[in-house]
Amino acid sequence: MGTRVEERGDWDTVNTKILDLLAERYDSEEEIVTEIINLEAILNLPKGTEHFVSDLHGEYHAFQHVLRNGAGKVKEKIRDIFKNELSEEAITEFATLVYYPEDKVKLIKNSFNHEQELHEWYAQIMEQMIRLIPYASSKYTRSKLRKALPKQFVFIIEELLYKTEEYSNKQQYYRKIVQQIISLGQADKLIIGLAYTIQRLVVDHLHVVGDIYDRGPDPDKIMDTLINYHSVDIQWGNHDVLWIGAFAGSKVCLANIIRICARYANLDIIEDVYGINLRPLLNLAEKYYGDNPAFRPKLQADDQLSDYEQLQITKIHQAIAIIQFKLESPIIKRRPSFRMEERLLLEKVDYARNQITIRGQTYPLEHTCFATVDPSQPARLLEEEEQVIDKLLFSVQHSEKLARHMHFLMKKGSLYLRYNGNLLIHGCIPLDEEGNMETMQIEGQTYAGRELLDVFERYVRHAFAHPEETDDLATDMVWYLWTGEYSSLFGKREMTTFERYFIQEKQTHKERKNPYYYLREREEICRKILTDFDLDPEQGHIINGHTPVKEIEGENPVKAGGKMIVIDGGFSKAYQSTTGIAGYTLLYNSFGMQLVAHKKFTSKEEVLQNGTDVLSVRRLVDEELERKKVLETNVGEQLLQEISILKHLLAYQSTKMIP
Repeated sequence: MGTRVEERGDWDTVNTKILDLLAERYDSEEEIVTEIINLEAILNLPKGTEHFVSDLHGEYHAFQHVLRNGAGKVKEKIRDIFKNELSEEAITEFATLVYYPEDKVKLIKNSFNHEQELHEWYAQIMEQMIRLIPYASSKYTRSKLRKALPKQFVFIIEELLYKTEEYSNKQQYYRKIVQQIISLGQADKLIIGLAYTIQRLVVDHLHVVGDIYDRGPDPDKIMDTLINYHSVDIQWGNHDVLWIGAFAGSKVCLANIIRICARYANLDIIEDVYGINLRPLLNLAEKYYGDNPAFRPKLQADDQLSDYEQLQITKIHQAIAIIQFKLESPIIKRRPSFRMEERLLLEKVDYARNQITIRGQTYPLEHTCFATVDPSQPARLLEEEEQVIDKLLFSVQHSEKLARHMHFLMKKGSLYLRYNGNLLIHGCIPLDEEGNMETMQIEGQTYAGRELLDVFERYVRHAFAHPEETDDLATDMVWYLWTGEYSSLFGKREMTTFERYFIQEKQTHKERKNPYYYLREREEICRKILTDFDLDPEQGHIINGHTPVKEIEGENPVKAGGKMIVIDGGFSKAYQSTTGIAGYTLLYNSFGMQLVAHKKFTSKEEVLQNGTDVLSVRRLVDEELERKKVLETNVGEQLLQEISILKHLLAYQSTKMIP
């Protein structure tokens, strides 16, 4: 009993110290009251627009375009304001200026023959942008708008924004401001700053529902964009976790990312972008491997590689694939709870006959590259291979740029997110055929559903925090998330990489999906999952990525009576022939949800020259019966907590003032 009193006394002391520290931020009761009034008022504003994207797979330019146009919201707001003043062609021209202000300003300037014409255009476009900004920011406070404005022009823009036509006293004053901006050569900078302000105001918060990395050429540029974005969260995809695992010390994850980069001819991401020296791997590859059609890189139409470069990649591809297969074996053997014994494929090969027996069926092997495999100990790495993978791991863990990107992924990322009543998850919730949550035993404990995902995430965070531990359960678990049967990110029974390389029979390539992927069509299953995550099944949705929606075959991305929304529509060029489109994005504002399908993005130049946009179809997913307020959001919950603390502070200061 005495201990409890002591603990309570300690807690009261801590609370008092916290309140004293908070009091230093506010000089008076009036300041606290003003802040409470401000926060209470914000709670009654309409919620901001959320923008959901998924499966970007390194396609930086397509992602940039969708980000800059707010999935069509920028043009929509321009049309709302100027539909009775501007032609459709002029609206498109204005929208393109907002998307790519630096490039468009340069093009427009070059189109004028006389300086006076340019100055008139400057004055007109600044006036139009100043009119657009209040409309785009109508859901925000003035302080939030101020933070979105270009810092060097805040005073000037606010003067123009809040001007009044009621009296004529200031007309000359406003006219002079615009004239001075132009005459001092600041018009370009101001227009560019206003364009980025409009982009920022149109979307309040961005959700990236997994898979920034692999396949496409520029995941690093996407990461740099996200790091500088004003408000973002990330739900890790299986490819993202692979990169996290490599940085956290998993050699098998590292082998996988290099193999995938070789497969898609993107090794410059490893070497040039992240500064990881591939020379030791190339030397090994040159020594043991030759040309092999199964390992030639998959090239896009715009890829330009010489025959010599393709041969080098083909050799590297084989070398790292065999290292990967060897590294998988000891993990499978030391982790029986992973239940992956069937994947000990190097041990199932008959090297004399060049065939393999899988589940009682024997298949001939083609395009093999087993020069470094000892049939008596197939999983044993050669000393040269050990040295290569050790050097690669050291290089990965000492890449400053990769460290910055991976730390950001950990800071802003998670396996799933409960946000504004919705469940955001890249892959799946593992289910059995009856729709029950599948269970997995880890260190003697059984987990399923949300609990299982929470355990997975704890292991990812532990592995990342302890990169010196390379063979511990946490590091092995990150790899399991990439390829394991009960992984919420993989969502299949097994990954048939080995079979795709070496076995011709297509039936061996098939990867059986978790029942989740057909059960998610049923509304009662989605409601059950939402309930397991403590979300309201009446109001909530599951927002999914990971599996490309084959719209070309008539597949609907909106499933289970609107409870399930799948937004992977094929940003990755590798998928677009299968999906028939180039990605989905989802918008959720105070009025409801809209799903936007995108056509294939060609180039920024095409947009600038011809005004070509990539939006195709909008679908209403869910319409709010009453306009949703900030009060009903995650941000609202945080503001309510702040208000409660401030009220405690107000009461505390009042007691201190009593003599």
